[in-house]
Amino acid sequence: MEPSAAQQRLLDAAVDAFAESGFGGTSTRDIATRAGRSPAAVYIHHESKEDLLFAVSIQGHIDSMECLRQAAASSDDPAERLHGMVYAYSRWHMVNAKLARVVQYEFHALTAEHRQEILALRRQFQKVMVEAVLDGVHAGRFSVDDAAGTARALLSLCIDLARWFEPGPGRKVDVVADLNANLALRIVDARPSGAPRAAQNRNPVERPAKASSRRGDAAAKATVQRKGTSK
Repeated sequence: MEPSAAQQRLLDAAVDAFAESGFGGTSTRDIATRAGRSPAAVYIHHESKEDLLFAVSIQGHIDSMECLRQAAASSDDPAERLHGMVYAYSRWHMVNAKLARVVQYEFHALTAEHRQEILALRRQFQKVMVEAVLDGVHAGRFSVDDAAGTARALLSLCIDLARWFEPGPGRKVDVVADLNANLALRIVDARPSGAPRAAQNRNPVERPAKASSRRGDAAAKATVQRKGTSK
């Protein structure tokens, strides 16, 4: 259910307060003041400050998941899909940096029950990204040994932007998002469409055989030289 205008003002004020002072350094009075409401107004919609943090966390996860799912559905080509997903997810974390920081870095302040609900949502992100990676592997376009580990690395590449990104000279949102998306394709060793993975995998098998042959030739030469010396 979409929050009302009054509820959204409280959520926005909570994001600003938690991002600036942290969960522990924020009071419900701080949040109410930022929202232009009385302290009692917070409790009309939320049982506690922690419940307000949970509502913010739910909203952040739902919004960013929608962003990721839309990007995942944007192309049938595995490389284009992964590029679009990492681009969109990176961009979301820069444009919504305050919300993202609260969602990611105030997780410990949630109750055990609420943490479990958020972890269930986070597993959905992992599932969507693993599926995108495996689609590319099965199509012969990606070379990945650990799909789950690779998916976590790709998600982390995007999420960490909320921690350090600040717009400035040489740091434009779209440029950084595109850089991350290109790095993602390098991480999965993406191949152009039509380049068969089997052809790429033959050389590493042949190289050890050639090296072994060279060692055999060198050994044979050494044997001949020793025989000549003994004479």
